[in-house]
Amino acid sequence: MNSQISFTEEQSMLLDTAMDFCSKNSPINLVRSRTEEAQSLPSDLWLSIVELGWTGIAVPESHGGLGLSVADLVPVVEAMGRNLMASPLVWSAISANTLQLAGSEAQKSAWLSKIANGAIATMALIEPDGSWQLSEPLCNGTMKENTISLSGTKCFVQDAAFAEIVLVSILLENQPRLVLLERSAIPEHALQREVVIDETRRCYRLTLDGITVTPDQVLPETCFVEIEQTAMLLLSAEIAGGHASTLNLIVEYLKTRKQFDQYIGSYQALKHPTVDVLLGLEATRSHLYHAATVYDTGTPLEKETSLRMLKAVASEGFAFAGDRAIQFHGGFGFTYECDAQLFLRRAIFCQHQFGDETHQRAYLADTLIDN
Repeated sequence: MNSQISFTEEQSMLLDTAMDFCSKNSPINLVRSRTEEAQSLPSDLWLSIVELGWTGIAVPESHGGLGLSVADLVPVVEAMGRNLMASPLVWSAISANTLQLAGSEAQKSAWLSKIANGAIATMALIEPDGSWQLSEPLCNGTMKENTISLSGTKCFVQDAAFAEIVLVSILLENQPRLVLLERSAIPEHALQREVVIDETRRCYRLTLDGITVTPDQVLPETCFVEIEQTAMLLLSAEIAGGHASTLNLIVEYLKTRKQFDQYIGSYQALKHPTVDVLLGLEATRSHLYHAATVYDTGTPLEKETSLRMLKAVASEGFAFAGDRAIQFHGGFGFTYECDAQLFLRRAIFCQHQFGDETHQRAYLADTLIDN
């Protein structure tokens, strides 16, 4: 099986630029202050991201983008994860990739260039039953003459209140399909802000009852496997960044806090778990850039295996790092004022998006044994 890891010149440049931008524009004090704001990111900061060209990285040149791969977004998202910067970038990129793979020419022409130029897009895939099987939606579309009436509820629709389009998974004539829903067609009462553990996120519950679409808003194809894979890749990039900053937070505290006239970092009971956090980070980043390498060039088996291994290792490692950060800070770690809280909250949220480590390993076992 391919074990190659490559890091292109473009990815290196993107990482350097993104690390500088995110560290300047998302220090931890600003992250805290933004949790009370309506938008996950201020409009002027989103405009700066658009001007940097990040929204067009994975959009074809024919539609105004840079024509690179989704894998080239990994360094940018990793840098955002290091600074707990929540933005619509990831879901806009996943939406653009979905349109490119499954949309009609009219849908691509209408929206890909807009997304490349900063129009926010998102996807509504998860339902209240919590299933991670994207190809088995419970929300329905009922065809009557030239209208499709939608029904059901979606959860964890990120930045839905500010998105210009939402791609929604439904069951239409007993077949899973994707429909393109413009924000103007969503009544205000259909969106309800959700309370989630990661306060940097803006997640919404979308009630589809009473919303109608026309047949030309249905995407001609479906690509649920590719959607899941793209989401796992970019989510794991965010995890890798958060994991790295959690390690930095731990080490800084171990070097400054004294107990019994000794820096607590001198005690083996804290040294050894910190090394485990470091090893987990190295494993996550190795899996991340291997998965990014085979994302476009690997066989379907290599791609699925690398991404599921990545998500399993990343989810487990970040959650462990966040837990140790809380414990090492002692009583202060259990207070909301401790920054370790923000990283653990991010870790738990990411861990349970698109399958935790137990879910991924179960799939891996079946996949590898069958092959």
